Amino acid sequence: MSVPLLSLVVPVYNVAPYLLRCLESLAALSPPADEIIVVDDGSTDDCPRILAEFALRLPQMRVIRQENGGLSAARNTGLDEACGKYLAFVDSDDFVEPDAYAEALEQAEIGQLDMVLFNARFHYEGRQPDRPIYPDAAATGVVPGREWLRLRLKAGRLLHMVWMHLYRRDFIENNRFRFVPRLIHEDVIWTTKALLSANRIVFLPRIAVNYRIPIRHATSEAKQKRLEAVVESSVINARIEAELAIDLRADPELQTLLGHRLVDGALSIFHILAKMPDRRVARRILRDLRINGVLGLLWHSAGSVAQRRRIAKHYLLSLVYALV
Repeated sequence: MSVPLLSLVVPVYNVAPYLLRCLESLAALSPPADEIIVVDDGSTDDCPRILAEFALRLPQMRVIRQENGGLSAARNTGLDEACGKYLAFVDSDDFVEPDAYAEALEQAEIGQLDMVLFNARFHYEGRQPDRPIYPDAAATGVVPGREWLRLRLKAGRLLHMVWMHLYRRDFIENNRFRFVPRLIHEDVIWTTKALLSANRIVFLPRIAVNYRIPIRHATSEAKQKRLEAVVESSVINARIEAELAIDLRADPELQTLLGHRLVDGALSIFHILAKMPDRRVARRILRDLRINGVLGLLWHSAGSVAQRRRIAKHYLLSLVYALV
């Protein structure tokens, strides 16, 4: 039995307004994907019906339904089921270009690559003009993944989204890569580990994916719950990135750059705390960040006076809140 060339893993959860356009874009791919694994992560809206009807039109599409476990769990299920030589992820509220993977597959085969990276565009649903995610990045030849990581960290712009990559599946399996369950922004750790591990990658500047930026509406309670989860995940990401940086002692430049990125990412926690509807919980979380050593971790990883000034400001605030 021949091995499929390309497997696509598509996690789905309550995205009924966007799902059909995503599926239509997958059906229009040229060359077609050999295997499309859709993991319905316990959707409670119209997604199951849409998937059942569309599966009749697309014979290579297989739908797996599971209890809700989050995006990471859904992607992991897809990884466990995928059979293709190459694999890519597609988020079900996005849509891809008809030739999204054509050049990437060709380059991967010619160059025996671990990963192919491609460009995408922010899609604002007509509210403003769409724009490329990497307007400044030129095509590369074959380079180690860590050199691309270094390049983007120096440029101060690295989007970690896993759907911007094509992977050789045995590269994923040999490194035992899986997503951390229930982690929000799980792409950060996955992409950093993948780039540090990949020996041969290529970046293609062509637009392959349209990344939808919707307007989100949520109750105060739902917003609070989500923001608390984002903070918790940001702390986990910062700690793991710090561990990855420690392993880069032989490359002090990249070690420093990764430390700076760690801080840039984690400083968003302060913005999130400012947006929390429940101010009492926000103050408690800031106190905990000091007590649990997170602010200290950020201080030691900071690479600029501006970063340390912000960290010191919130450290002092946490002391004030401890007195309230």
